[in-house]
Amino acid sequence: MDTKPSKGYVYILSAPSGTGKTTIGNLLLKQLPFLERVITATTRQPREGEKHGVDYYFLQEEDFKKKIEEGYFLEWAKVYRYFYGTPKSEVKRITDQGKDALLIIDVQGALQVKKILPNAVSIFLLPPSLEELKNRLINRGERELELRLEWAKGEIPCAKHFDYLVVNDVLEKAVEEIKSIMIANRRRVSFILGGDNFKELGLNGELINLIKGGKCHVSK
Repeated sequence: MDTKPSKGYVYILSAPSGTGKTTIGNLLLKQLPFLERVITATTRQPREGEKHGVDYYFLQEEDFKKKIEEGYFLEWAKVYRYFYGTPKSEVKRITDQGKDALLIIDVQGALQVKKILPNAVSIFLLPPSLEELKNRLINRGERELELRLEWAKGEIPCAKHFDYLVVNDVLEKAVEEIKSIMIANRRRVSFILGGDNFKELGLNGELINLIKGGKCHVSK
């Protein structure tokens, strides 16, 4: 799969369940026009308000396993009792358009993607404390509270393997921190020069031609 920065970045946003990665991901998608979410597949049942093909592709376990055999997924993992996976075609479709692909996935899947796509930018979202994480899980009516807390204690040490750490204490602050990472990447010279990305800067043709074809008078 071609994931050169000139086409579009791949972002991995991951966190223990209940930390707020889906909420933050949705806010990022609303505020950054160059960002598009990769819709992942799962064998769990839809929660209230979730729609097939919008929030997830909800599959029967038999269908999911068949797609594993077919090589359909970029990564897949079994988390708790359910399977989750990222379709390769979704990532390619987004980055081929020059947009950035956002994967909102569990920690196990995130580390798989990072191995396959080492240039992907991985962001680990932390809760301010385990007590606050427990409160958030209770507030959303989580039935498997103790299981998810124990699982989180095994996921949090994985943070050391990510590129960035962001704490979701104040929601708006966490969103702004992640936005700053994403915007900064699209200002990298390698990204701007690697494709037709000058238009994002609002430069006129004269400046673009000068940067592309002009000679720098300073010796390196």
